[in-house]
Amino acid sequence: MTTVIMRTTARVVVPIILVVAVSLFVEGHNLPGGGFIAGVLTTTAFALLYIAFGLDFLERGILERDVEPGKTPSRDRVVVAYRRVFTFGLTIAVGSGLVPILLDLPFLTQSYVEFEGVPLYGHVEIASALAFDFGVYCVVVGGLLTIISAVGAE
Repeated sequence: MTTVIMRTTARVVVPIILVVAVSLFVEGHNLPGGGFIAGVLTTTAFALLYIAFGLDFLERGILERDVEPGKTPSRDRVVVAYRRVFTFGLTIAVGSGLVPILLDLPFLTQSYVEFEGVPLYGHVEIASALAFDFGVYCVVVGGLLTIISAVGAE
């Protein structure tokens, strides 16, 4: 059982952690960081919610799954969901590396697309490394949450 202080702190800190994770993810395709560190921070936010509120809160409140009141959610179902995120991320990361091969370029060759007239930004460049970073992000989140759920069950 957690204290009111822990729950209140989690409510304040988790959104800050997630904003920093998004910032690092978006910045990562041009600078060091990106998918890995954003995934670690997102997992930290989920772990903090798990510690403060329990798996039932994550199932109902965050993941929007139906759980009967008073009944503990199945950890196997949660782990399967995390493994799907891991598999999806691995597919995206490997796929972003293989696409250049189809274009007769070396594995993981990166490119970018420029967009003009974007509201608030004007000029935006989207690098293909963003897809790879997203794949890494999903792999890290899925993998670490699977580990945390498995260890938490013990």
